[in-house]
Amino acid sequence: MSILATILIGLVVGIVAKLLMPGNDPGGVIMTILLGIAGAFVAGWIGRAAGWYAEGEPVGFIASVLGSILLLVLYRAAFGRRHRLH
Repeated sequence: MSILATILIGLVVGIVAKLLMPGNDPGGVIMTILLGIAGAFVAGWIGRAAGWYAEGEPVGFIASVLGSILLLVLYRAAFGRRHRLH
């Protein structure tokens, strides 16, 4: 998959992750979308490298959503407390 396609899928994945994990994020919607893009890149790379799926398979989208949710959880854990103290 091209980098541009991965970014576009990452945008959608970020929105889906935000809908699946509502709440007050430290970075807001923009950061969630950026984490979606990162999740798409990471999940795509790991999934193809491990041989779990090939490029262009629908399961890649699901893996991207899961990767994005994982990054969002880690981001909330790392930066969420800092914003709550102020």
